[in-house]
Amino acid sequence: MKKIILLGYMGCGKSTVARELSKKLEIPFVDLDEFIEKKLGLSIKSIFAEKGEIYFRKLEHECFVELLNFTEPIVIGLGGGTPCYANNHELLKRDDVLSVYLKASIDTLVGRLSLNKNNRPLIANKNDEEMKEFIATHLFERSYYYNQAQYKIVVDEQTIAQTVEEILAILT
Repeated sequence: MKKIILLGYMGCGKSTVARELSKKLEIPFVDLDEFIEKKLGLSIKSIFAEKGEIYFRKLEHECFVELLNFTEPIVIGLGGGTPCYANNHELLKRDDVLSVYLKASIDTLVGRLSLNKNNRPLIANKNDEEMKEFIATHLFERSYYYNQAQYKIVVDEQTIAQTVEEILAILT
């Protein structure tokens, strides 16, 4: 079985879908950000603050490659920006990988993210209109990289179970 990589913008459901998918397939799930935090013993926020984004992106790439080199099957949830740096989008096309872009509309993302934006440093201080503008700009900038995934699933109006079923259908 290939390594399954889920990517997309924050709030699209990567971690939630990946957890359910890993249960169904009975293979481990690793959230790339959590993997980095455990490895360094620092939060992503602290890594950015203390060492800067360039350091983080280099480390993120190294950790992504490390996970891809695992010999066992694994579900990997990427950070929202991961595909956009260090040619990580090229890794989504490897023969031993099945990559899925969980695509959500701006309205869906705003709706989901406004519920817990205090946990998201990039949008914590934005009102809904500012957040909508911010997300729209980010999605525009990142769409090329997200669309390098082998598959795309539109998650608007879908339950977690429906999204997991679509991924399982791709696997068969």
